[in-house]
Amino acid sequence: MAKPLRFLPAGSDALLVELDDLETTLTLLDALQADRPDGVVELIPAARTLLVRFDARLTDRVALADIIAHVDLSTKSSRHGEAFEIPVTYDGEDLNDVADLLGWSVEELIRRHTAATYTVAFTGFAPGFAYMTSDDPAFDVPRRKSPRVRIPAGSVALGGKFGGIYPTDSPGGWQLLGRTPLKMWDTGRPRAALLAPGDRVRFRDMTKGASVPVSAMPAATETSTPASSEVEGILVTRADRPALFQDLGRPGQAGQGVSESGALDRQSMVEANLCVGNPRGAAVIEIAYGGFAIKADRPVTLAVTGAPAPMTIRAMDGRSIGAPNAKPFALDAGDELTLEFPPEGTRSYLAIRGGFAVETVLGSAATDTLAKVGPSPIAAGDVLVPTNEAVTAVDPSRPMPGRQQKSGDTVTLDVVLGPRTDWFTDKGLTTLLTQEWQVTAESSRVGVRLAGVEPLERADATELPSEGTPLGAIQVPHSGQPVLFLADHPLTGGYPVIGVVAAHHLDLAGQIPIGATIRFNAIAPFDPLLRDTAR
Repeated sequence: MAKPLRFLPAGSDALLVELDDLETTLTLLDALQADRPDGVVELIPAARTLLVRFDARLTDRVALADIIAHVDLSTKSSRHGEAFEIPVTYDGEDLNDVADLLGWSVEELIRRHTAATYTVAFTGFAPGFAYMTSDDPAFDVPRRKSPRVRIPAGSVALGGKFGGIYPTDSPGGWQLLGRTPLKMWDTGRPRAALLAPGDRVRFRDMTKGASVPVSAMPAATETSTPASSEVEGILVTRADRPALFQDLGRPGQAGQGVSESGALDRQSMVEANLCVGNPRGAAVIEIAYGGFAIKADRPVTLAVTGAPAPMTIRAMDGRSIGAPNAKPFALDAGDELTLEFPPEGTRSYLAIRGGFAVETVLGSAATDTLAKVGPSPIAAGDVLVPTNEAVTAVDPSRPMPGRQQKSGDTVTLDVVLGPRTDWFTDKGLTTLLTQEWQVTAESSRVGVRLAGVEPLERADATELPSEGTPLGAIQVPHSGQPVLFLADHPLTGGYPVIGVVAAHHLDLAGQIPIGATIRFNAIAPFDPLLRDTAR
């Protein structure tokens, strides 16, 4: 009799399904993609797990577990995609080490690598990064003990039983065999990711005449910039830190290795738009820690919400006028608006009536700082161009926002335990829930790095195969000091997630300033579900 499936909680709106192997994982993925249950919004496969994100207004974890348990996994799916030939220059820094690990010569390694057929199993880590399995089972090499800080884009690499090609310069621990001139990620193509699940890849040695097909060469794409000083619009006169265009993000792009991203404090972003009559999801400017100023070249209506940065309007006649937070206000041509350092919170959201003219990527104007997808950061000297999108009446009576947290405050965040709570000892879990965690200066839109007196103690010290990570995941590296994932987090991660911040506290998590402390409050016990299957 087949063993029951285990369904692990992964936040308020996700569950992690544990499976026997990659083949079974892909069988379940294909079945759910062919007949998607009501409420499922995203599926993120990994080596032995499938992360299922759902709309909690339409379904729940128990209902989905019951549905998934009835999927027949006994007949493995057959995946068919496109065929690609990838030209490679075999000059990787780890070529000799990999040959030694496998007991081959370098020549034999290159011969077998070019003879093998690789199949894209799933994507993750970075946009355009494809995890590929080989039909030559001998290709199984450990990751490097010490990851590199920077691996060049185009690097062809091996990690465990997988092969991959780094789409951008990034850190990584895979073994490098060589490099390809092909671009794995290019938003100028109809499908930005060159490789997709099901595609088959053969590597070709460029020293033996392998050529680069013109159709596969990197497309000439325009650099995405927020504005140009040569166009008319609102001049950015100060930007102490790069400001970012943000909206509600780009959900549903996991198949290309792209996370949702979007505003860290979505409610504040929506409120800024409602103040000036914009659609809820219109692009706004996310400003971290103030230090931002703009000068209008025309009459405009604005609103700023989120962190209550002190704001001053300097008029053409030299007068200085205060501007309200969370209320619409106007600038005349020549007026300059300045946002100073906010006394509480971290991020302010600036909306303009009618919206900004901003390029979208994969249907969104959000800037993903980790994946480097979306508009370029906004800097002093840029010009922001207003548009005249359809709007409703300005709303001067939006409800006043609550108080934000200050540096030195202690913030309590509700968490849903799991999916890997059982990888920690009882002492480790108690430490998570009773200790105060300092928000460190290493925090960013990718995640909040936390520091506690007592690190989290693990019960299982083995290496966790990479698996999907939801927004709000509290991931714990070997140091025992957790990282709270925010909007620009990677789709997959290789460290256990002890808990996930509850959906109703995600906006709060995105506003906690450096120097504050966090206490975690478990709102339910860790409760994996077991279900007998149809296998």
